[in-house]
Amino acid sequence: MPKQPAKRPQEDADLKDADDDRLGIQSVEIAATILRAFADRGGLMHLREISTATKMHRGKVHRYLTSLTRGGLLYQDDASGAYGIGSLSIALGLAGLRGLDPVRLALREIPAFADEVNETIVVSIWGDVGPTVIAIQESRRPITLNVRAGSILPLRRSAAGQIFEAFMPEQLTAPVLERELKATPQQMRLSKHLLPLAEVRRRQMAFVKGDLIPGIHVLAAPVFNHMGKLSLVVGVLGQQETLDVGWTSKPALMLKQFTERLSSELGFKMTASHSADR
Repeated sequence: MPKQPAKRPQEDADLKDADDDRLGIQSVEIAATILRAFADRGGLMHLREISTATKMHRGKVHRYLTSLTRGGLLYQDDASGAYGIGSLSIALGLAGLRGLDPVRLALREIPAFADEVNETIVVSIWGDVGPTVIAIQESRRPITLNVRAGSILPLRRSAAGQIFEAFMPEQLTAPVLERELKATPQQMRLSKHLLPLAEVRRRQMAFVKGDLIPGIHVLAAPVFNHMGKLSLVVGVLGQQETLDVGWTSKPALMLKQFTERLSSELGFKMTASHSADR
């Protein structure tokens, strides 16, 4: 059997680099774990708290803190000795947030969500004259709608409108609601499924049962940005025979999980008191 030529040192180095590329750089991943602890906690953290949060030995954590502080990703408070998020981390976070467009994010994600929930998805934003539909994604079982991109939704009789009224500033929603009451007072009185705004805020979800479109049930949930402000509303529309709009129904839970994921991608962190904020 012919003898195989010996590998040269450079070939060994190249193979080792290839293995490192596949495996990743462990020290970077460890540093990311430490930084994630600060992102989750917020504020200053002492060495023992970081060690507990990351489940790492204090000595190991301290070595990483030293490097992260030198690099500007963290800083150490002179008075307390605790560590906080550094200027470079803040700059990176702001750069990422500036590059996030809630509408672009929603439009990218709703086709897969429509397939998953198997119902029509509607995305709306707050426009000059109220809740405005910007996108409709049909599922494998399309429904007939008189709503199109650009349609203006009512505040009280649409699920999306109830979300906007619950989470938008009152100085913006009050004039729109006043116009609606003057234009369609009879329809407002006949609406049978209006939800208290306090419940919409608490559950972060709203529904209607055929109030806007006969025979069509709708669920809607909010997407918040990194400032905790309402960015857009995602609605799930379906025939009354197929779409269960109960709070604990599968479509409701899927919608809530979806909108919470979008909010998280936009930098929003849920707080216990947020649902009560206006």
